[in-house]
Amino acid sequence: MAKNKNSMPMGARPPKRKLDIGLLKRLLKMLFRAYPVLLPLSILCILFTGIVSTIPSIFLQRVTETVQQYQPTQDWVAASKIIIPQVAVLIVLYVFSITSITLESQLMAYITQGFLYKMRKTMFEKMQDLPIKYFDTHKHGDIMSYYTNDIDTLRQLVSQSMPTIIRASVIVISVLAIMLYYSIWLTILLLVGVVFMALVSKKIGGGSARFFIKLQRSVGGMEGYVQEMMNGQKVVKVFSHEEQSRKDFDKVNDELFQNAYRANAYANMLGPIIMNIGNVMYVIVAVVGGLLMAAKTPNLSFSGLALGVDIIVPFLNMTKQFTGNINQFSQQINSIVMALAGAGRVFELMDQAPEADEGYVTLVNATVDAEGNVHEADHHTGIWAWKHPHSADGSVTYTLLRGDVRMTEVDFGYEEGKTVLHDVSVFAEPGQKVAFVGATGAGKTTITNLINRFYDIADGKIRYDGININKIRKSDLRRSLGIVLQDTNLFTGTVMENIRYGNLDATDEECIRAAKLAGADDFITRLPGGYETELSNNGSNLSQGQRQLIAIARAAVADPPVMILDEATSSIDTRTEAIVQKGMDALMKGRTVFVIAHRLSTVRNSDVIMVLDHGRIIERGNHEKLIAEKGQYYQLYTGAFELE
Repeated sequence: MAKNKNSMPMGARPPKRKLDIGLLKRLLKMLFRAYPVLLPLSILCILFTGIVSTIPSIFLQRVTETVQQYQPTQDWVAASKIIIPQVAVLIVLYVFSITSITLESQLMAYITQGFLYKMRKTMFEKMQDLPIKYFDTHKHGDIMSYYTNDIDTLRQLVSQSMPTIIRASVIVISVLAIMLYYSIWLTILLLVGVVFMALVSKKIGGGSARFFIKLQRSVGGMEGYVQEMMNGQKVVKVFSHEEQSRKDFDKVNDELFQNAYRANAYANMLGPIIMNIGNVMYVIVAVVGGLLMAAKTPNLSFSGLALGVDIIVPFLNMTKQFTGNINQFSQQINSIVMALAGAGRVFELMDQAPEADEGYVTLVNATVDAEGNVHEADHHTGIWAWKHPHSADGSVTYTLLRGDVRMTEVDFGYEEGKTVLHDVSVFAEPGQKVAFVGATGAGKTTITNLINRFYDIADGKIRYDGININKIRKSDLRRSLGIVLQDTNLFTGTVMENIRYGNLDATDEECIRAAKLAGADDFITRLPGGYETELSNNGSNLSQGQRQLIAIARAAVADPPVMILDEATSSIDTRTEAIVQKGMDALMKGRTVFVIAHRLSTVRNSDVIMVLDHGRIIERGNHEKLIAEKGQYYQLYTGAFELE
């Protein structure tokens, strides 16, 4: 049954979470670093439009004052000479404001999408540097959520929340300055209401923020579960597990619903409450202002103007503008919280320690002169050598790549304190075929994972052509190894492109030759598009055996000196296996080959067969020797040709 470690009982309150200012600073630093010119320019545009939006209140005060001044004389011509220039200035400012808004919207659209593009690129590049262990211990659907849901929260932050907060802040500050200039009494009255608004925002916004953080994690859990069910749909149907899957999904979906419901319930309350507090403040300012004016109370202000209609009317307009922007500001808190929750998950991926690689021995093209000396070549020669720089004296030595692999007294565990390989020693000379047999979990695949350094050993030595593999750069080590896994992965693209994945420089002729070698050419040429047939969804339009044949062809085109065949023919029927075996024999000729197989018939011709049991090699020798010893291999071979 699926369980989510983030789930909590219905009605339970999640722990309080504070805004992570460190995350916000990191995001802003990345944003400014990405756009050091365009971002400040867009902020200037936002500041300009915000300031311009506060000017009508000043204009309204002056127009009202002018009308009051010329009301007794009815000299509207003189009044218009004062008002018209102010209107003209206002029109010019609005024209500039429209231009500024247009420029700002275009800049923010470009900056937002560009920033997300760079974030996704950085994440993907970082992901390529992570060790296999990370993907073995994290749900793939949850990782996918980083690129979709979590990144989308950053889009809302950059394109919507940040401009809104900057604009609202500059308007609030500008309006506050204007209000203080006109009347300190009325400003203090309004600020009392703002304090009340802030307390309400903290109470309601805090509750919303806590559930939005939970919501972000619930979405990742949901995507992980759905992806897991999609990949395992055949298994679900085979075992009639649909009803239980629905129940498990309902639990995950219910958690998502509860968190989303509570988060949005809080968020939807905040706006109307703040807006209506603003409406109440509007009425209070109008009533108190009217009473102060009627009582002829001296006006305390920086303007020196008496408290009259020309002050109260624009002040009411500024009250609406002030509280409205406070509301706008508070509405963005939830978006910021969601963005920081998403950013926290994204940075969690980006901050993962990359796969360690202290290797300095590299793989290079080489030539061999008449005296047998090895030299580095600047072109493809078909001969490879290990380039070994020596820091002690600055010299460089070259060792021909032969495929001599030796493991000596190796201990290993995936987790500390849980050893799965005990004192394992394997010696594979160039051109030898070494087979591993044993029950599931005996440690066969683990040995091959150590040879290509998907994991590093705890104790012992592994040498490749006499060089400690810890000294070989991982990318060069893996380039010298060809691997055919039991679980085949085909990528979206043509059959030709999937074969060429083993060697991106391979020509079409080399890819076809590799397919023929693997025995795949026959079925490929019968496909609707031949080698140009499009594959998708991991080659779901092919049989399991056909997919495996393409994987074998992909390894063949790489032409490595060492091959690892991990149950390479397990998905191929007996008839197809006979066809493939000839190609496999040709592929293995002259190479060091490690074979993992449950079918003992596929390992009979191995030079060395090693029988593993619970992480230990209990028998070793060729087929005839092990049969003669009548040990476990003999029992397996004579009792059943398949290891279960």
